[in-house]
Amino acid sequence: MSSLALNKYSTLANIMEKESGDRSYPIWLLVNPNNLDVCHDLWAPILDEIQDKIYRKFHTRIDPENIFIKNTVSDIGIVPKTSNSLAAEVAKEIVMLRESVLEHQPKILITFGALTYEFVKRVLETRSEEGPKYWSTTNLGDEFERSMADFDINQTNRIPIPLLRRVMKKGKSVEDRNYSSWEESEKYLRYVGAKIADRIIENKESLKI
Repeated sequence: MSSLALNKYSTLANIMEKESGDRSYPIWLLVNPNNLDVCHDLWAPILDEIQDKIYRKFHTRIDPENIFIKNTVSDIGIVPKTSNSLAAEVAKEIVMLRESVLEHQPKILITFGALTYEFVKRVLETRSEEGPKYWSTTNLGDEFERSMADFDINQTNRIPIPLLRRVMKKGKSVEDRNYSSWEESEKYLRYVGAKIADRIIENKESLKI
């Protein structure tokens, strides 16, 4: 990533405590406050690829400071450890976020990992009993591909990013069959960024960014 990009993006942990950016902006990021540094490691190459493709097409870039970034809950102490153990205390947070989504109608809602994706499915009331019993890197990746194929500018599109926390710069792989090194993980994340950029480019006039 260029030095300009690094200066511009810093880290999510430095940018925010609970939320930052513009709620009226069509791109939202929801993050688990326990994993801000991990989310930054994932988001940086994705955003870098988005900016590169948009610049090549339109000779401009989106302003990352406008992107609305929010913790999935307002109290870091009530973040559950797994997506299947969402505590009753987050029910209020789900209602509050649902109201905000209905009011501002973001078009691209990006989540990182199982917990935030399950949280958003409940916010958007799209949770299905027929879905997987738990979210893994593999089925979150499948969900990402489905979100790209079914992208609809007339609705809020939830876009999950697998939380590749176990395949970081040390190159130690614990469970991910496709990402045995950070280089392979970054290649995948740039692929994700390119796919998102394509949807932004296709819908630039509607997104108004």
